[in-house]
Amino acid sequence: MAAQYRNFRNSVPWLILLLETLLIVLFYFLFSDYSRSPLKDFYTDFKNVNHVMIFGFGFFLMFLRRYGFSSSGFNLLTIALGVQCSVLVEDFINFLLQSPKVDVLPRLTKAAVSMTAVVISTGAVLGKTNPVQLILMTVVEIIFFSVSRWMNIIFLEVLHNASLVHVHLFGAYFGLAVSSRFSEPWPRSEKNASTPKLDLMSMLGTLFLWVFWPSFNSVLVTDNKSTAIYNTYFALAASAVTAFVLSALTTKDGRFRMTHIHSAVLAGGVAVGYAAESITYPWIAMILGLLASVIAILGSYCLQRCLHPVLKIHDTSGVHFTFGLPAVLGALAQVVLLVITCWPTSQSLGYSVLTHIGAFCLTISVALITGLITGLILNLKPFKIVPVSKYFEDQFYWEVSVNV
Repeated sequence: MAAQYRNFRNSVPWLILLLETLLIVLFYFLFSDYSRSPLKDFYTDFKNVNHVMIFGFGFFLMFLRRYGFSSSGFNLLTIALGVQCSVLVEDFINFLLQSPKVDVLPRLTKAAVSMTAVVISTGAVLGKTNPVQLILMTVVEIIFFSVSRWMNIIFLEVLHNASLVHVHLFGAYFGLAVSSRFSEPWPRSEKNASTPKLDLMSMLGTLFLWVFWPSFNSVLVTDNKSTAIYNTYFALAASAVTAFVLSALTTKDGRFRMTHIHSAVLAGGVAVGYAAESITYPWIAMILGLLASVIAILGSYCLQRCLHPVLKIHDTSGVHFTFGLPAVLGALAQVVLLVITCWPTSQSLGYSVLTHIGAFCLTISVALITGLITGLILNLKPFKIVPVSKYFEDQFYWEVSVNV
C-alpha cells in the first residue's frame, strides 16, 4: 500500500511550492501598499489571535494516538497558507466593491480570525484527509466564508466586524458537511482513540484557548472592548464550572471525564461571542455560559448516539457540540437580548430581528451547501483518497520512530 502513495507524497512539496509562488505573485499585484497603523494598538490583539490558532488549536487537536505529528504540523501548514489566502481574498473583494482601505495590521488580524473557521472545520475531518485535501479545503473555505460575510454585509447590512462573529458557526457546519462525504472509520479502530498522555496535551490546548478567548472575542470590538472581555471571562468561568458538575453527574461512576472538560469549558466563550460587547450585566453572560456547557455535554451524549449514526457523519474532534451548537445558542441569544433591550424604544425592532436571523440562516446555509460541494470535490479520484484502513496514521506522511 505504501508504494501506491509514494508519488503522491513526493508531489506534495511541489504543490505547496506552486501555491506559495502563486501567492507571492498575487501579493505583488494586489497587496501593493503598507498602510501602517500604530503598532501598540493592534499588535497585542494580533499576537493573541495567533496564540489561539497556533498554540491553542495546535494542542487542542493533538489527541489521536497515532496522529499527533499530523494534527499539529498540518495545523501550522494550513494556517500559514490560509492567512495569506484570506488577506488576498479580502483585498480582492474590497477592490471589487471599492471599499476604503484598511491598515495592514487590522487586515492581518481579520485574516487570522477568518482562519479560525478552517481550523474548526479541520477538526471534523481530522485524520481522514491528506495534505492536498487539507490545502484545497483551506483555500475553498476561505473563499466561501469571505463570500458569506460579504453577502451579509451587502444584502443584510451587517457591520464588517460583526460579520466575522459567525466564524465558529460557519467552521463547524462546513466541516460537518465535508465530513459527511468521507467514509466512517472502523468503530473499534485503536488508532481512532487517545491515550492519557495525549489527553493531557489536548487539555493544554484547551487551557490556551480558555486563557486567550476573552482577547479573541474582543479583538474586533472598538467601543466596548473591556465589556466584551469581562463578559467572555464570566461566560467561560460559568461554562467551566458547569462542565465539571455535569461530567460527574453523567458518568456511571461519578468521575470527571476529560473529554467533557476538554470541550464544554470553551462553549461559553463561543456562545457569548455574538453579544459580548452588548451584554450589560455579567449574570446574563454567566447564564449563557451555563446553558452553552449544558448543550455541549448533553449534545455530545445525544448526537453521538442518535443523530450522527443516522446521518453517517463522523465528527473526529466533536466540533459540532464544542463550537456548532454553542454558536447556534449564541446567535439565538443575541436575538432574544435584542428584543428585550429594544422592545420599549425601537421602532425598527422587527427589521433588526429579521436581519440577525437572516444572517444566521444565510451563514449556516452557505456553510452546509458549500461544505457538501467541497466534500464531493475532495473525494474525486485525482486527490487520492486515503483508504479507511489508513485513517489516523502519522506514518503515511511523517518519519516516525518505530517505537511510536
